[in-house]
Amino acid sequence: MNRKIVHIEDYKKFVGMETVERVKEKAKLLQGLRVAHVNSTFYGGGVVEILSPLVLLMNSVGINTEWRVIQGSPDFFGVTKKMHNALQGGKINLGKRKKQIYEDVVYQNAIRNHLDHDIVVIHDPQPLPMINHYRKKGPWVWRCHVDLSHPNPVLWEYLKPFIEKYDAAVFSLKEYAKPLKIPQVFIMPAIDPFCIKNKRLTEREVKERLEHYEIPTHRPLVVQISRFDRWKDPLGVIRAFKIASKKIDATLVLLGNIAIDDPEGEKVYDSLLEARSEKIVIISREDTALVNALQSRAAVVLQKSIREGFGLTVAEAMWKGTAVIGGNVGGIRYQIEDGVNGFLVSSVKQASERIVQLVKDEKLRHSMGERARETVKKKFLIIHSLEKYLDFFNAFETNYKLNCSVLEDSYLEQSCSN
Repeated sequence: MNRKIVHIEDYKKFVGMETVERVKEKAKLLQGLRVAHVNSTFYGGGVVEILSPLVLLMNSVGINTEWRVIQGSPDFFGVTKKMHNALQGGKINLGKRKKQIYEDVVYQNAIRNHLDHDIVVIHDPQPLPMINHYRKKGPWVWRCHVDLSHPNPVLWEYLKPFIEKYDAAVFSLKEYAKPLKIPQVFIMPAIDPFCIKNKRLTEREVKERLEHYEIPTHRPLVVQISRFDRWKDPLGVIRAFKIASKKIDATLVLLGNIAIDDPEGEKVYDSLLEARSEKIVIISREDTALVNALQSRAAVVLQKSIREGFGLTVAEAMWKGTAVIGGNVGGIRYQIEDGVNGFLVSSVKQASERIVQLVKDEKLRHSMGERARETVKKKFLIIHSLEKYLDFFNAFETNYKLNCSVLEDSYLEQSCSN
């Protein structure tokens, strides 16, 4: 059987040969480097959407890259979900028992995983304390994907000593920078244009997926696709749609999944079910072809988040040339230029008004969609993220002593002192 993975040259048709050759030259300096990425799940959520193609692409350019996933009990993931919420501004009762569950499970995972790589990248708070249990052979990096605009101060003070044991921290946006004794790097996430979720589907393929789930298509589709998470504001989406429905005839589809590391997801999903109706379809499935079909067929895609580290579902929908309405928060603001390639909203009322406007104005939808696709092509394909990681890895000295004089000011924000 002929097995193929995407190689760097495959991106030529999207970004041009000059960009491809530039990335390959940067990778030459890192041939044979051993890198490990560590996170908390193999499916569900934006981190997986990034790591799945990134790890393969790193290997394709000669960097020996592995992907490890930690294991944990429901109690552990219950604690880390509360941490996730608190990092985005939620409340948390961080008692001794929660800390012990968190640190004990991380220690168990440290025993299971032998990380003697040249560079180790730890993703988000779940595996953060692993650094306590290794004699480092190279730089360790903490990559945080959540919205750190207003972290809970109690949780931040607890996590900060772990973070400052790393050689650098990577955040999605400069506005997430924090007073730390280590350098901070900013790399925006990106999408894989070759995966089932993002490759161009034929009209027949789109129709087949929608019919399989009995999704009605005789009315315009308004769609939100995201994990069932209160920060994604699915209830707000339903309220906005109900208001908009007084002026338009459309169908709302909420499609989500429940990740292993998110024990709140099922509760959020259950809370939505009473809103189901002929015009409101709510589906919990892990089906990337369905995601693609919905984003491709939708008249409007929403991502009405209240907090959002970045929001890859926005870039995914924009890549399909679909008009997108996003919450005016976090990384969504870096993808959508309000009124140009989509709309930003800050309330249910604004969201309902933009839904009505876009459903009624087909010409506006198409023009915004075309500009949206060009935005993703220029900024948010995974090759762009790979290049930033290569720049970052190349900035480490051989003995990995990371300091202000080593990292290039052109793309790194330094915080070597408080």
